[in-house]
Amino acid sequence: MITVENLSKSFSANGNPVMALRDVSIDIDAGSLFGVVGPTGSGKSTLARCIGLQERPDRGVVRLDGLNTGTLDGRRLREVRRQVGILEAKPELHLERTVAGNIAAPLEQLGLDGPQRRARVGNLLDLVGLTSRAGGRPGELTVGQRRRVALARALAAGPAVLLADDPTAGVQPEEAGAVLAVLDRARAELGVTVLLTTPDAAVVRRICDDVAVLEGGSLVERGKVLDLVADPSTRTAQTLLPAIETTRSQSARYERSVDIVLIGFASIGALLPEAASRFEVEVATIGGGVTRVGDTPVARFRLGLRGMQSDAALAWIAERGGHITHTARGPQGIAAA
Repeated sequence: MITVENLSKSFSANGNPVMALRDVSIDIDAGSLFGVVGPTGSGKSTLARCIGLQERPDRGVVRLDGLNTGTLDGRRLREVRRQVGILEAKPELHLERTVAGNIAAPLEQLGLDGPQRRARVGNLLDLVGLTSRAGGRPGELTVGQRRRVALARALAAGPAVLLADDPTAGVQPEEAGAVLAVLDRARAELGVTVLLTTPDAAVVRRICDDVAVLEGGSLVERGKVLDLVADPSTRTAQTLLPAIETTRSQSARYERSVDIVLIGFASIGALLPEAASRFEVEVATIGGGVTRVGDTPVARFRLGLRGMQSDAALAWIAERGGHITHTARGPQGIAAA
């Protein structure tokens, strides 16, 4: 469990103080994959460095499993730091060493003997999908493959927490998925708590359980990703949900238009046709689409409804998990705007 309490951090730029973090508080559950998203300069990398004990905050507390890290120094601080693996935004590998040798470097520093070291490196190569590249050099790898080697190196010492600062930066889209899959496997197979920072909300959509949104050093939103996308008014929903584009003529064909968010295979596939049949109303999809949050499909549709029992049908859908907003009657409503 990572607890961040009222964290503030400033830096000096041209002799003037710049606030990087402003009174930020978040909780990160053990074993979760937590995303911190925001534009450049929002404070997300500073937050990661404070949690990783690379920076000390001006005010506030970072607790790791209840331990106040602000009271640590010397040997005890070094011991706790070893529990945190760090993937830098621009990791550097030892070009003269093999892929296996790069992963082994932290284990050599810890003094592990040869057999233990080789076994650990072999397991990590399998985790990152690069066993066949063990004897190659970093210069022979793609950017995405080098990032996976750096991830394996960050995991080598068996940390409880992995901080991944913009793990897909500079990686081609076709390789980014493999990098994110390693983070997911680290959480699932090694039990590591993963905190990643990214300016790309699509990264959060693909693998994160929870998200914190930073802007100008302040926390503007935090919660379970699926909970946030269920509410179209949240920033997370506005960023991740499919856009809705409808014309006035499309809306004018129906007595009512509503926006709806449906989460899960069963809701998307069954709720609307069953409501139409049960209440003898016409329910048509006139805008929106389907995306995925992790493995869960999420739909945002604009619906056009016609029939005497439209209100009852919508109430029935809402009772079964449909998140309905922006109701409007007639072509002059929001659906036709």
